[in-house]
Amino acid sequence: MAPPSTRTLPPIRRIVVKIGSAVLAPGGSLDQAAADRLAADIAAARARGVQVAVVSSGAVASGYSALGLKAPPKTIVRKQAAAAVGQSRLMAAWNAALLPHGLVAAQILYTAEDLEHRERFLSARRTLNELLGAGVVPVINENDTVSYEEIKLGDNDRLSALTADLADADLLLILSSVSGLYESGKAGKVIHTIQSAKTAQAHVRPDKTVVGTGGMQTKLTAAAAAASWGIPTVVAGGHEHHVIRRVLAGEVLGTLFPAARITKARARKRWLGFGARARGTITIDAGAARALTQRGASLLPSGVTGVRGSFDRGAPVQIAVEGGAVIARGVSAYSSDDVARIAGKRSSQIEGVLGHYYAEEVVHRDDLVVGE
Repeated sequence: MAPPSTRTLPPIRRIVVKIGSAVLAPGGSLDQAAADRLAADIAAARARGVQVAVVSSGAVASGYSALGLKAPPKTIVRKQAAAAVGQSRLMAAWNAALLPHGLVAAQILYTAEDLEHRERFLSARRTLNELLGAGVVPVINENDTVSYEEIKLGDNDRLSALTADLADADLLLILSSVSGLYESGKAGKVIHTIQSAKTAQAHVRPDKTVVGTGGMQTKLTAAAAAASWGIPTVVAGGHEHHVIRRVLAGEVLGTLFPAARITKARARKRWLGFGARARGTITIDAGAARALTQRGASLLPSGVTGVRGSFDRGAPVQIAVEGGAVIARGVSAYSSDDVARIAGKRSSQIEGVLGHYYAEEVVHRDDLVVGE
């Protein structure tokens, strides 16, 4: 039975595209034509109103030959050195590819550890949202020159899933040297939709490319993670003609891992730390409580009446009505000392009171879940 020619995806306003080393830097040399081809697809997506963030492998693969190495390095320190050389080459390639389409590339380097730290996560997400909102194409990579654990197997596959959750993306697209997940025992037959990671395991082989750091197993792990956070994933061949625009158009390319049936609020809890113990409580007045519960507003300092406990910026906190119950949980943009000092003040007064300014909100609505 032939597969359907189209598949139904949710409305897509934001996509994270992970591009493997074997696509961008086969044989340890950057392929500018590949970057140009993918950039044209990114421009087409932007033209239809879809924001695109790119998780780009290729720094180590494009830098090791400049160190006089004949093959990809095996030791951590040589990988870090190759990344230091290759990162500027990688960004130069993306800038050259995007510029003819009137698009600007922005480099973002982080590690999984950065995103697991609440304060650094908060900063990274706001920077990413600001760039996407401004029409810029963030080009994200592992900070390989300083990372240790994350430079090992599966770094950017995992990073792409974390970035998709960070960006609140509607789709994760992982572009690889293979066309998708192949059915076990049937050479070249791609499974077009697979419902669970457990089912997929029977078809996974321990293959990986010469220049890449992960095989299908790492892509499966990333897809399973994204799906559990409510984000569907497509694993497809990065060498396919117009692969990004064809996937966005609903063409059946690669393997689709559908999202779990999970609300955005529940998916967001993973990052907002709702499974962790709250570090303190921010008390608010009745007006702020109505704004949070009825209008979905952010918590401004003017509605804050007090603080209980001691916490740093980026910590999970409870939000309670003064003299009443907890009505929400969120991530504080300011430390407990700072919140106490700006309580009852207008947002425009924050910098004058504190001498510094992070945000106009104490807890942004994107960092807040009501009813917890």
